[in-house]
Amino acid sequence: MDIKIIRDISEEEIEKRGIKSWSIWEKEVSEFPWSYDEKESFYLLEGKAHITTESGEDVTVSAGDYVEIEAGVDCTWGITRHVRKHYKLG
Repeated sequence: MDIKIIRDISEEEIEKRGIKSWSIWEKEVSEFPWSYDEKESFYLLEGKAHITTESGEDVTVSAGDYVEIEAGVDCTWGITRHVRKHYKLG
């Protein structure tokens, strides 16, 4: 699997990973292709999206989810509710 999801990550784990210090990215309802040149880790603060990889993996992420997407993944993001997330590359 190219996408790893931890649903409802604990506050303790959020602190341990330093997630609250990461940059924030926001995007309105939309659909767009994306390629990951490097690994991305993110914590979804708000919203909902479907991520479909070219290899056929299809996941839904929602507020409260912690997600890691491996480098080299090509996918399509389908944002169904405005997304706001903390993210870190590398």
